[in-house]
Amino acid sequence: VPASPGASHLEPNSQMRKIIADRLQQSKATAPHFYLTVDCEIDTLLESRRMMNDRAPEGVKISVNDLIIRAAAMALVKVPKANASWEGDNTRLFHHADIAMAVAVDGGLVTPVIWAAEQKGLAEIATTSRDLATRAREGRLAPEEFSGGSFTISNLGMYGIREFAAVINPPQGAILAVGAGEERPVVRDGQLAVATVMTVTLSADHRVVDGAVGAEWLQAFKGFIEAPVTMLL
Repeated sequence: VPASPGASHLEPNSQMRKIIADRLQQSKATAPHFYLTVDCEIDTLLESRRMMNDRAPEGVKISVNDLIIRAAAMALVKVPKANASWEGDNTRLFHHADIAMAVAVDGGLVTPVIWAAEQKGLAEIATTSRDLATRAREGRLAPEEFSGGSFTISNLGMYGIREFAAVINPPQGAILAVGAGEERPVVRDGQLAVATVMTVTLSADHRVVDGAVGAEWLQAFKGFIEAPVTMLL
């Protein structure tokens, strides 16, 4: 028997889904988004990661995302005007790079926060991020662990997504969308070569982050990613 045309059913929305919907709607309705995209060559970063993991303490494994978190935090230190949120008559300037990381969970998304990420080494970031992500998926985070933050990173690279633009996590002023690293042709000194390239897109609230500030932050981030030793200094 052929299926009925237009067959469907209703599923009740969970409280988490309603909260996500409200926050995303609020963000798009109130924050004038603008988007900046840049390509980062990551072969040096991948080799540095391999060397660090070869020498890391037992039980510590540094991921590419951990390096991205560190680079984003250091870029916020270098360009503090990007570490801000709009509050009507005032602009809140954050004193630390409190990095929220988007974690997909059953039925939605949570954003646990790595507080003062600029003060943490890569081993501590790796341990903290893995613990937060694991407990987020198990539903064991305390509310204060996924509330707040000054900047969010959303990484869909593990799904093979080349690039995307994310919705700002209110009331923050910006979010970084990270795509997959993939081999692409590049030109160096007039010669064609192959490099592993990762595309990232910054979504920023134009009320609080000017275009030049967003561009400056993105160039700082790219610099740390492409010369990872500089984010360890």
